[in-house]
Amino acid sequence: MHLVAYLFSGPTSHHHGMWRHPFSTNKFLEPEFYEHLARTLEEGFFDALFFADVQGIYDYVNDSYDAILGKGGQIGLLDPIPLISQMARVTSRIGLGLTLSTTFVRPYMLARLLGTLDILSKGRMAWNVVTSAGAMESRNFDIELPPRDERYDRADEVVEACMKLWHSWEDDAFIIDKDSGEFVDTSKVHRANYEGKWIKTRGPLTTPRSEQGYPVIMQAGSSERGREFGARWGELIFTLQHAKEDMIAFYNDFKGRMEKYGRSPRDCAILTSADPIVGETESIAREKQAFINERIDPTLAIALVSSHTGIDFTKFPQDRPIEDIRIEEGSRGSFDVILQGSKAKGLTLADAAKQFATSELCPQLVGTPESVADQMQDLFESGAVDGFVLTPTELPGTFETFSRSVVPVLQKRGIFRKSYAGSTLRQHLHD
Repeated sequence: MHLVAYLFSGPTSHHHGMWRHPFSTNKFLEPEFYEHLARTLEEGFFDALFFADVQGIYDYVNDSYDAILGKGGQIGLLDPIPLISQMARVTSRIGLGLTLSTTFVRPYMLARLLGTLDILSKGRMAWNVVTSAGAMESRNFDIELPPRDERYDRADEVVEACMKLWHSWEDDAFIIDKDSGEFVDTSKVHRANYEGKWIKTRGPLTTPRSEQGYPVIMQAGSSERGREFGARWGELIFTLQHAKEDMIAFYNDFKGRMEKYGRSPRDCAILTSADPIVGETESIAREKQAFINERIDPTLAIALVSSHTGIDFTKFPQDRPIEDIRIEEGSRGSFDVILQGSKAKGLTLADAAKQFATSELCPQLVGTPESVADQMQDLFESGAVDGFVLTPTELPGTFETFSRSVVPVLQKRGIFRKSYAGSTLRQHLHD
């Protein structure tokens, strides 16, 4: 079983009441906070941690950021790049992931930045590839968003170009011989000379190859085109699914797409998002769940759904079943996730928004350490997942409690590592 921690450099992750929990320290502007998280997760033998990110403050409700900023919604207050550098310094094994956009960042900078971090972390980096769907972000970069499918076509070229750049140095290019004066064998450094429809880069990269060659490719697209992109490139897929049957359907669909790209299903780990809420007893765990879920502000909930889809849902009747709402623009994949978790219960827009704001419609794994492990083991052994992206409901408490209580149960059952077999993230994903 693979475990990855979901982080955001702000007041909340998936649960939009997290910062209001009395045990959340809200020290997200302090470097020691991130160092502590990294150490805690490495002590729990997580494969990796990664930062989701948004390049701006959501303002899809009445062209205003009042709800998201004022109520403490999903905001990336700090750039994750320096945070990752700090976390790499205080750890030696856990993988480290960054979210970077193929629409807003040019491939040479992507390759150089990620390649540098991969070297400095000794082969522990992952790149969560996003194409970006938000007009809010595009205005911040003064770049017009291409149509959805074109964004993925461009993303294919960006990743192709990055791969060319990462492979422009051979592993043994360095000589560094003081006596001869030879520093690099230049016959082992090559131009990329990549030219696609939208992307061109000459190379070579200034940065040599890392211990794992290049960063692990992570991806979370759920639309039809997003799944094809992930099937081609993804080594670690982060997915949001509501129920076991949805997870199995996604798992089988995704793995079935990989063969046409010359890949084995074993080449990619599919991890579904889940929120663990652990208590000393079942009743205590349920009380904890009810307590944190009541911290959701309804105004923030509607703003969150609007932000994730790119549609101002305050303009729709709040008491109308969400499945009756038709959209023509915005993020289709995000809206489908919301529908998936709402149709079975016939939820209204307001109720669906509140439910979405508790965990973005991903399962909350609630119970004692043993029963949380039972739920995870069932999904893992049923062919629904290869592991989990765990998101906190209080921070740092969720990860501290999980690492101390649930991880030992999983280890005892023989379905989770007791130590790191390798040193790079790619090795963790294949150990």
